[in-house]
Amino acid sequence: MKKHIPNLLTLGNLFCGTIATILAVNNNFVFAGLFVVLGIFFDFFDGFAARLLNVSGELGKQLDSLADMVTSGVVPGIIMFKLIGDKLIGSDTFIDEFNLPTLIPFVGLILTLGACYRLAKFNIDTRQSESFIGLPTPAMSLFVISLPLILEYSDLEFVNDLIRNNYFLITITLLLTYLMNAELPLFSLKFKNYAIKNNIVKYLFLLISIIMIISLQYLSIPLIITIYVLLSLISNSKKA
Repeated sequence: MKKHIPNLLTLGNLFCGTIATILAVNNNFVFAGLFVVLGIFFDFFDGFAARLLNVSGELGKQLDSLADMVTSGVVPGIIMFKLIGDKLIGSDTFIDEFNLPTLIPFVGLILTLGACYRLAKFNIDTRQSESFIGLPTPAMSLFVISLPLILEYSDLEFVNDLIRNNYFLITITLLLTYLMNAELPLFSLKFKNYAIKNNIVKYLFLLISIIMIISLQYLSIPLIITIYVLLSLISNSKKA
């Protein structure tokens, strides 16, 4: 029975991702974001449970990527599609007239394609057992789902105007797609030991993240992911 526990958690991730997809299509970005976060929670603990119960296997690995493809691939693509399209006309009617301006929202789906490519590479890349090569798809997904939440709950007009700008959204789409598939080493939050000397970057990142979440709430999410990439770059430059 215990060998099925991690797979059930993975299916929980897929279930949450499927619900989030339905919600995102219907412009319910707040609850879509909630189910994405819940799905990522399941995604974290399925691997933890597999290691704890010593039942890791190829089936679980494949299930994990397939579930992630929905929660952290399809959902952010749909949300970006909706955000870009909403700025063009202001309603869902943009899809009805098939002309050049209405094709622009499909750029958002590049995130879905990039996530699929990254997940396929991850399954055959033996270098990513203790760290990541390229931005993990859950991090990309959290970045994207935070954008409509910032619009909903933030009073910072400069930030809101930036998110409403299609040039910004398209740039973010292309940048995140590149980061997911770049040969860029990024540190993992897995701890071999808890000595400060050996984990200074991780502890610094966690401290900054906690402070930012408390002070900035939803706005902290894209900033934390940006800091994660920057700290990895700084750490890599010191090792070189």
